[in-house]
Amino acid sequence: MEHSLSTLSAGILLFLILDPLGNIPLFLSLLKGVAPERRRRVMLRELLIALAALFAFLLGGSTVLAALQLRTESVSIAGGIVLFLIGVKMIFPPREGGIFGASPGGEPFIVPLAIPGVAGPSAMAALLLLTNSHPGRTADWSIAVFGAWLATALILLSSTWLFRLLGAHVLTALERLMGMLLVALSVQMFLDGVVVYLGKP
Repeated sequence: MEHSLSTLSAGILLFLILDPLGNIPLFLSLLKGVAPERRRRVMLRELLIALAALFAFLLGGSTVLAALQLRTESVSIAGGIVLFLIGVKMIFPPREGGIFGASPGGEPFIVPLAIPGVAGPSAMAALLLLTNSHPGRTADWSIAVFGAWLATALILLSSTWLFRLLGAHVLTALERLMGMLLVALSVQMFLDGVVVYLGKP
């Protein structure tokens, strides 16, 4: 039971980090200049690129960590700080709009929708933490990544409908709620890293 709960917790954490509700205005604004018949295709392409980037980091993150000679608790502390900053920006978004700021028009390709819109540094830091805290559970983390991505993809592919149904104010309120949850998770991640670090000689 604990095993599946941990996988579910990882999926929820990744879903909060991917922040689909916060990305709805970003996706809609960047796709304004794209022909209506191409928007869904472009959105799906960017989401698939983001999924490939997440899995590449999930499978290759341990190698990167070993090459840089970083300890697991360092990643936990750094990941907690990054997630805290992302969570604060979700609660108090910058004036230019969106967590990642404004971007030039035209049809987006990879940047900024796929990376860092969906597969951002915070998601990659979380994947590093997961793979190095529990190196034998790649299958579990793969399920968590795919589940979080699938939920994110469904929300973003329905972005036009959701924006009309809920409105900007409700979406903003939901994003800030997700930001508060992410801040709490980031503080826990930071404290776990500090506890492990202080417990080592």
